Amino acid sequence: EGNSDELDEPIKAVFADVAFVQKHNLMSLNSINWSRVLVQMAHHFFAYFQCAPSLDTHPLPPVEIVVPTGAGGNVAAGCIAQKMGLPILLTVAVNHNDIIHRTVQWGDFSVSETVKPTLASAMDIQVPYNMERIFWLVSGFNNQVTRALMEQFERNQSLHLPKELHNKLVEAVTSQSVSDEAITQTMGRCWEENQYLLCPHSATAVSCHYQQTDSGQSSVPRCCLAPASAAKFPEAILAAGLTPQTPTEILALEHKETRCTPMQRGEDWIQMLRDTIEGLSQRRKGHAVNPSE
Repeated sequence: EGNSDELDEPIKAVFADVAFVQKHNLMSLNSINWSRVLVQMAHHFFAYFQCAPSLDTHPLPPVEIVVPTGAGGNVAAGCIAQKMGLPILLTVAVNHNDIIHRTVQWGDFSVSETVKPTLASAMDIQVPYNMERIFWLVSGFNNQVTRALMEQFERNQSLHLPKELHNKLVEAVTSQSVSDEAITQTMGRCWEENQYLLCPHSATAVSCHYQQTDSGQSSVPRCCLAPASAAKFPEAILAAGLTPQTPTEILALEHKETRCTPMQRGEDWIQMLRDTIEGLSQRRKGHAVNPSE
């Protein structure tokens, strides 16, 4: 029970226990892990080299990269790539859960009362933890300013960016918020025009692209990052009036054994996560003792 933000809380608490992390060799595959952001930086360089009209001019020509995001990891990667000298213009695409959009537009880094379920479910986030990294980058790597901002946010769940910092953020990125209706319309249009089946998260980026091209605001090459396969989201495909195309590899999963542990509100999720990790470690050690199993 709960949402992605609430799921992050026990994960963050467990990772704060350094001895526990070292004992079990823990890592995270989401963008809490710096390695994830490091890998995504390469996506921005690859996109630039694919889309730049020429690499023989000075200065190098700009390319706009539209990044669909929830927690802000791929946006942080793009901001770092900018700092490294890559001439990219970053546009952040979010769904109705628009805290990053409000932050970019008005400096309003505050949590809404509720997380709104959308077709782009992986972006249904109100606490985009990578904004801390982005604030640090655009503040000129100012640790004290960043710490003070994040401590205020954690206390109040609300923060209005100082004007200077907000101006620096606007220099780095622009943003748009995309509705479910726009997502399904974009999925349908992309299929009709290109026979390419977008996932709903990718569609938030392509929706921004369509808005720009339809209004004649297409002055630089543009690349939309696509974070997932449409096969993972058959409900969104049906909502767009399209037919899901499920790969045989995905269909094969339907016959596999599934396991889950329900986590109810009011339970100690931190302890449940710790116990699960302890159990996995014990089983792994058991297999290490008897590799014939």
